[in-house]
Amino acid sequence: MSESTDVSLDDVLSMLDAWDLVVVSNRQPYRHTYDADGEIAVDRPAGGLTAGLDPVVQETDGTWVAWGDGDADREASDDANSVRVPPEDPAYTLKRVWLSESDVADYYYGFSNRVLWPLCHSLEEKITFEDRHWERYREVNRKFADSVVDTIESNTVDTDSSVERADSDAIAETVEGDTVVWFQDYHFGLAPRFVRESIGDEALLSQFWHIPWPEREVFRDCPHGAELLRGLLANDLLGFHIPAYCANFLDCVSTMLPEAAADWEDWTVSLADAEHTTRLRAFPMGVDTDRIAEHAAAPEEGFWERFRADYGIPDDQQVAVGIDRLDYTKGIPERLAAIEHLLEAHPNWRGEFTYIQKATPSRTEIPEYRELGRRVDRGIERINERFGTDEWQPVIEIDDYLSEEALYGLCRYSDLAIVSSLADGMNLVALEYVSAQIDRTGVLLLSERAGADELLGDAAVSIDPTDTETFASRLDLALSMPDEERRRRMTALRSVVSETNIQSWMADVFEATLTLDQAADTTTDVRTR
Repeated sequence: MSESTDVSLDDVLSMLDAWDLVVVSNRQPYRHTYDADGEIAVDRPAGGLTAGLDPVVQETDGTWVAWGDGDADREASDDANSVRVPPEDPAYTLKRVWLSESDVADYYYGFSNRVLWPLCHSLEEKITFEDRHWERYREVNRKFADSVVDTIESNTVDTDSSVERADSDAIAETVEGDTVVWFQDYHFGLAPRFVRESIGDEALLSQFWHIPWPEREVFRDCPHGAELLRGLLANDLLGFHIPAYCANFLDCVSTMLPEAAADWEDWTVSLADAEHTTRLRAFPMGVDTDRIAEHAAAPEEGFWERFRADYGIPDDQQVAVGIDRLDYTKGIPERLAAIEHLLEAHPNWRGEFTYIQKATPSRTEIPEYRELGRRVDRGIERINERFGTDEWQPVIEIDDYLSEEALYGLCRYSDLAIVSSLADGMNLVALEYVSAQIDRTGVLLLSERAGADELLGDAAVSIDPTDTETFASRLDLALSMPDEERRRRMTALRSVVSETNIQSWMADVFEATLTLDQAADTTTDVRTR
């Protein structure tokens, strides 16, 4: 578990008063679209990091650089590709980067999600590499980097200045070292280096890698892996969810970059041609526990009875839930295999247990994802045909849209949640389920391959998603667990989740970033902050 810094988000916001904050992400926090009447409407943050970080950027009057993917985004933006948000009370600048259809196809669906995504989840058989995907990934990273540099320039150069955009040395001279740039995720493996080449060491660059970092034996097969490492090492701070990912990254650097000096004691890397040092830290990400708990408590009395009636779930049954993006890393087919084995090996659960699968389609432009959807449908159909009756279906798949109140209400009242990831950077669904368990009556079955297992594994029921027989026995254990044991485990889980919520996560990341100049004096466990 990470070591708390005892720094509150309010403390960090005070620290950020002296800095210009620039956040860089693929997805944008606000999206402009046309409604049915042709009027411009605004989609707002839908949860997770975007919703959690939005108030911070508002408080700092920062800039958020992101892909403008809304059909009305261009009309809503000014000549600088920017718009002030939120619309009802503008507090910061959303600066948009325009991507063509081929940009999205090659940079996002291509290299990001057909190379980096499966590679980092150690699913090499899913990798599809094409040269054009890599070239477009470079080009789009350059676009984002140019937008970041433009932002820094506009914040630090007087509008009457004669500094030319092309003169990177002149730009670097105008930067006062009061800018912190925070890159999000694997879409920007090269952008930090492009920014560094333009502004030198006059801004703090930080990045959080939201997915796993694989072991050296996996990553060494990555096309252009050395260039990706150099791109990430342009950051002053590079964050991962758990220490194991930091160790994997440092191992890759040590073996693939001869010009790198890696310090395993302090977890730092210095490149021979760089004037800065990159520090690696683990920051286990959390969720907005208070907001989730409020949504879980919000449904009116009778919600659960109506929900069960709507989906044909008898009142006297235990209910398990799985909430996932339809992604091959989530282990949904393996989960279905374990449920099928449970009903075969433990026939006492037939007619006594219902599994609800809420899977959101994802990246359907990629063939592997479409095939996964078909595989899941076949698995559900097979189980229901094999064990179902006129009164009971063992697996119910929900395609309907669920509001946050309904979704977290489902988490609150379900007897157990199944998170069976084959690999996962953290898996926030596990933390969301615990946050919604305000009655503390549920059980969390959690894959030992998810980053969240490091936080929650002691009180969750740990599973190996590929060991079908043992997985089924752990399901039987969870379903049979006495109420007192359920409450003890869930109380412990909720304690951990409340201490590692998204606000404390951001506080830890920003505190570590803004005090990099003091990091050399740190004597505590530098592997986590």
